Amino acid sequence: MGCRGAGRARAGVRRLGLLLAAALVAAGGILYVLETEPAWYARLRYPLRYEQIVVGHAKNYRLAAPLLAAVIYQESKFDPNAKSAQGAIGLMQLLPGTAEGIASRTGGARFVVADLYDPELNVRYGAWYLRHLLDKYGDERTALAAYNAGQGQVDEWRSNGEGIVFAETRAYVARVERLKRIYARAYASELAVG
Repeated sequence: MGCRGAGRARAGVRRLGLLLAAALVAAGGILYVLETEPAWYARLRYPLRYEQIVVGHAKNYRLAAPLLAAVIYQESKFDPNAKSAQGAIGLMQLLPGTAEGIASRTGGARFVVADLYDPELNVRYGAWYLRHLLDKYGDERTALAAYNAGQGQVDEWRSNGEGIVFAETRAYVARVERLKRIYARAYASELAVG
């Protein structure tokens, strides 16, 4: 191989080394962002919609607005048209029977299932229900477990002296608590945190 060939080979090795170094730096940067979740990244990954509705009903029902936002994100990712296989509807994924009971307890004159697709009504009912669960159980983890698994299930676990039995419900509670911290940090000014 001549001088030119050796020079090209060294230049190719240098370019490959620079590309590898750049890839490592980029991978490190991505890993850092994923691990630390800075506010700008959290805002991209975890959007906040209907903030006036969320803040208004959080205040009205004495809830932390980041908690309410976290439940909504976990339940529907802020999609007002979300519907589960079990028939839960809207932002806070309320079952029609549960929502009808809430409507009658909160002075609703006529409940129709279509109301659950209205973000304002859905969040109002869901916030009332979350406050009811917090008042009933006295702690956030148990209230969230009841929101996910149902009051009857949680009451049975408690009467048997058990914690949260379902792995899915434990994961739900942990996820909502993590999302609450993320929403509190990323949307501190919007959610009146601090």
